[in-house]
Amino acid sequence: MEGQSPATEETTKMTATEKKKVKNHRIEGGESREEKKSNGGKNKKRKEFAPFGNYRNYYGYRVGQDLGEDPRLKVLKKEWFEGRDCLDVGCNNGLITINIGRRMAMVLSPFPILFCAILVRTRAKKLFCRSILGIDIDSKRIEDAYWILRKFLRAEAADEAQSRNSKKEVAEKLSNDLQDINMSSEKSLRDNFVDHCPLEARDLSSIVSFRQENFVQSRHPMHESYDTIICLSVTKWVHLNWGDDGLITLFSRIWRLLRSGGIFVLEPQPWRSYEQNRLVSETTAKNYSAINIYPEQFQDILLDKIGFHTVEDLTSGLSGTKAGFNRPILAFRK
Repeated sequence: MEGQSPATEETTKMTATEKKKVKNHRIEGGESREEKKSNGGKNKKRKEFAPFGNYRNYYGYRVGQDLGEDPRLKVLKKEWFEGRDCLDVGCNNGLITINIGRRMAMVLSPFPILFCAILVRTRAKKLFCRSILGIDIDSKRIEDAYWILRKFLRAEAADEAQSRNSKKEVAEKLSNDLQDINMSSEKSLRDNFVDHCPLEARDLSSIVSFRQENFVQSRHPMHESYDTIICLSVTKWVHLNWGDDGLITLFSRIWRLLRSGGIFVLEPQPWRSYEQNRLVSETTAKNYSAINIYPEQFQDILLDKIGFHTVEDLTSGLSGTKAGFNRPILAFRK
């Protein structure tokens, strides 16, 4: 530019150079485009590494971030769990395990005493087992499961306190409606109501437990047995990590752990799901190529080779499942 000093001209040139340098480099870390290509984009956020399907937010993907009730619970029959000892193989963070172990919800609805003082107890469709153990290969998921269990216990304690207060209010209402009845009879009815409608004495901590374990490779105590075993969306990961032999071991051990007449609830992933996850590790890639047993063959293997007597397809009763998780649910009886 006319009239510009040499020093100013040099400054202008340097500014242009700096602009070019900024254009060719990422400001964060000063990494050039060429370097970015050569390192394969290592600065990108990496996908969670879960070679056993042990995703930390699995139920967030499957159920939603609000962690509402899992649709699969709706097809599980009450008689398979009520008063039974149960096992959840591959429990992840334990949400299914905990929901199966939760006690029946009781809602007390008093009709006015002048209308025969009928007390109706309605129960939500909840499963109520004697005990349930959730096992998972990942110790971190077991830690998550116990954290969630403590969260449920705190909520349960708050509900219990509120319910006790509600029962007192109901008793007072009965007293008001009994004004024309002998006072001793009134007191007897009120006390009987409070004393004989207690909340379930056992809490979740005495029903639900968790254990870190590789189910396929561990040895189970001879005395250990169950009435109901569930294995939901686990077979693919066993299959990819331990091959056909691992899958047969899984089925055989479940059969041995079940008591006579016991139920095995299975949710197998479809073959296309194997294809999507075959490269999560070198082991899964190698085993994927060697697989000779496919998911559509599982039913025949469980009935003809493992020894289960009958099978019931529960899939038709399933609703509200998120896209990508439309999988069959089968119940086998020993």
